[in-house]
Amino acid sequence: MRRPKSKEFRKQQRLSEEDEINLLNSWIQAQKPDSGTNPMSLKPLPKNSPVGRLGDNTFSRYAGVVRFEQLPLSKKTKDALRASKFVSMTDIQRASLPHSLCGRDVLGAAKTGSGKTLAFIIPVLEKLYRERWDVEAGVGSIIISPTRELAAQIFDVLTSVGKNHGFSAGLLIGGRKEVAIEKESVNKLNVLICTPGRLLQHMDETPYFDCSEMKVLVLDEADRILDSGFKRELNAIISQLPKRRQTMLFSATQTKSVQDLARLSLKDPEYLSVHEESITATPTLLKQIVMTVPLDQKLDMLWSFIKTHLQSKTLVFLSSCKQVKYVFEAFKKLHPGIPLKCLHGRMKQEKRMAIYSEFCEKRSVLFSTDVAARGLDFNKAVDWVVQVDCPENVASYIHRVGRTARYKSDGKSVLFLLPSETQMLEKLKAAKVPVHLTKPRKELLQPVSSLLASLLVKYPELQLRAQRAFVTYLRSIHLQKDKEIFDVLKLPIDEYSASLGLPMTPKIRFLNRNIKSKAVSTKSSLVEPEVRNKENVLEGSRGKPATVVFKDEETENDLLHAADTSSEGNMTSTEIGELVNSFIKEEKAQD
Repeated sequence: MRRPKSKEFRKQQRLSEEDEINLLNSWIQAQKPDSGTNPMSLKPLPKNSPVGRLGDNTFSRYAGVVRFEQLPLSKKTKDALRASKFVSMTDIQRASLPHSLCGRDVLGAAKTGSGKTLAFIIPVLEKLYRERWDVEAGVGSIIISPTRELAAQIFDVLTSVGKNHGFSAGLLIGGRKEVAIEKESVNKLNVLICTPGRLLQHMDETPYFDCSEMKVLVLDEADRILDSGFKRELNAIISQLPKRRQTMLFSATQTKSVQDLARLSLKDPEYLSVHEESITATPTLLKQIVMTVPLDQKLDMLWSFIKTHLQSKTLVFLSSCKQVKYVFEAFKKLHPGIPLKCLHGRMKQEKRMAIYSEFCEKRSVLFSTDVAARGLDFNKAVDWVVQVDCPENVASYIHRVGRTARYKSDGKSVLFLLPSETQMLEKLKAAKVPVHLTKPRKELLQPVSSLLASLLVKYPELQLRAQRAFVTYLRSIHLQKDKEIFDVLKLPIDEYSASLGLPMTPKIRFLNRNIKSKAVSTKSSLVEPEVRNKENVLEGSRGKPATVVFKDEETENDLLHAADTSSEGNMTSTEIGELVNSFIKEEKAQD
């Protein structure tokens, strides 16, 4: 049994830490890198160069070094890094750590899988250590992540690298049930790792929640947090944080928006894009394939891919929660010969984390929305990333394919593009994304539509899922901003409906408060003259093209919310349009 440490020992320990902190502060100030420089441009120190204090007022250079042990870090952090087998720094760590350790604001951009998490965890730990932070001091750092899974992953890294420090840390994610438990301890936590909504919830509801003395704010996947989807939450959060703080933003695709930087109160931030001059914007060991696939053959192609890659760990991206649910349930009933899983934003927290953990450990196929596209490291390598639906932009593409070929591993990805979406190829090439266009091998194609049709007859509840998948996909295409690529009027709606196994094209009844005259007058096989100037009911069947009208004022954020909203309306096979009304009701109720 361990003997309690004596008062004298604790005093000695405090003095020792105080000496170390004074040494670190002197070292950091003496060798501070010039503002506006990238430490990676400096020649590394010789291998066996002395580290730390060299004389009375001289110290070794830490800008441009390649090993963690050469940085001005506390012994507690260095020991934990060594124990976790972190020895040499990645590019983003070499570029950002010399600036962040001396307290500067940092905007770090680097390819996915390049070690960005450690690039902000280390400065957080060191800042609080040098400030002599303890449990009684309260919140010292807040790390914000766009998704629960990524937040949990960051927490794991923090507990590993910070295990020798005495800081308290909390993971603030999940549903309403956990809030009450968190409220009891949140004011005693030194480091908060959280999603925007959960943090704001505590700011609004937790008595005496105080972060007025906070020292460091971190935004991971910053471009996602700064976009319109989190605008309201982020503005409310920032208004309650102290302006005198260090702020770090990290992402694979970083913002330089003056407006974004101003609202975060950044002070002369160091912009460090370590792969800006790279030949490619994606990992060099990633093989990227693009196939042109008609809409009505997408599920055939996906099924064929799964059946021919039964020994691979595969991550499949679809546009909406409803598509994920339908494809997962339908394919599972067809028993492809490999375990299937699904992940989307409306799952309960415990289930999401369980699925994430299972996929990390075992070979399987994971169907997911973009909830899995950001920052997640799936431990054992993902062999294939399959994008069944075109991503909204190049940045989303880069984040999706970044789930494979991480660190020094290789990986493969394939993107199915509709004939009307081929403009995405030019945008990928312009962004230095090296994709290889190839034709599907028709002899390997295994049609699945007839099997799906049989399933829908046998399982009526599955037909409802198919209808919802149909609606949300069309809605997602309409709500995309880039109309050069996404045009709902070019889609073969009847053929797509049949490919899902539906016996007839559902009636689509979308609310339309303000149809633009240009949209009304568009000549297309999908728009019929007799429905012009009508405001709501537009219907279709298998023999007659369906006409789709949407609310013009709906935004991309509405799509993300609605696509991940579980609705249980009273619907028949010919009244699928009521789903949209339920979307709207749910959105109002949740607001």
